[in-house]
This record gives sequence, structure tokens and C-alpha cells, in this order.
Amino acid sequence: MSTYQTAPDLQPSDYIILGIANCFIKADGEVQQVKVAEPIPSAALEAILKQIPTSYELAYATDLGQILDSDGKPQLPAGVFPADVQICSEFLDRAIAAARTYKTRPEAKKHIPVGQTHTNFNFSLEKKRILNPDRVVREEDNVKQHPHTHKVL
Repeated sequence: MSTYQTAPDLQPSDYIILGIANCFIKADGEVQQVKVAEPIPSAALEAILKQIPTSYELAYATDLGQILDSDGKPQLPAGVFPADVQICSEFLDRAIAAARTYKTRPEAKKHIPVGQTHTNFNFSLEKKRILNPDRVVREEDNVKQHPHTHKVL
């Protein structure tokens, strides 16, 4: 019997990686850096372990029971994450999705054993990850269509 109502296929003992990503928020014309705790799916973990530039500074292997209580509310593992780390949006859904990736690719669990932290990433903030980007549509963004596009010939 599962503990999680929205994920009957998952147990509190299922493997997951929780990472700290360095992101940015735009506010009042200023850009502020924030540290965000978010689940890392197996494909993303394998990519960043191959030294692809990433905004992750830390990855911690744990199980769902350590980061989700029985009601599905997020909780950060004590003593692993600094106090200034924020929990990402849609944490529950992302944690469930990430845990499922490790169930389908159990070989990805060998990279970081449960209870261990990995920090040897190719850390880069060259491409800033903006959490609240402005979506401004301009006239020049419109695609110009050929005059015969909507005509029956």
C-alpha cells in the first residue's frame, strides 16, 4: 500500500535525487540570485555527471520519505541544505516524476548512494536560469505568412 495518494506506485523508500540549483528572479528591474531545492530526474543527473555546464551546485541522494511527509508536503533533509534554500514550485509533482525515472532506470542509482552528496559538477551561471521571465510579445515576433496561405487555389 502506497503512502502517496497521487502516486500509488511509489513508496517512501523509493530513491530520489534532490539538488540545489542557482536560479534568478527578476524584480523591479533587478535580478536576484536564489538557491532552489528541486528533484533531479535520472536523465538530467546522468547528463550533468558528464560535466555538461549546470546551475546545480549540489545533488543529494535520498528517498521520498525524507523529502515528502505522508500528506505529500515537502521537507528538506536536516543538515544537508542551507537555510536560505527555497523549495521549487510544484515540488510534489516533480518529486513523484523524478522518483519514477529512477524506478524505470535503476542503474542511475549507482551514481550517488543514498545519504551521499555529490558536488563535483561543471558549475556555470553563464546561461542564467530565470524563474519568472517576462513574456513580451513584439510585432516583429509575428511570423509573416505567404499571401496564398489561406486562399483556396
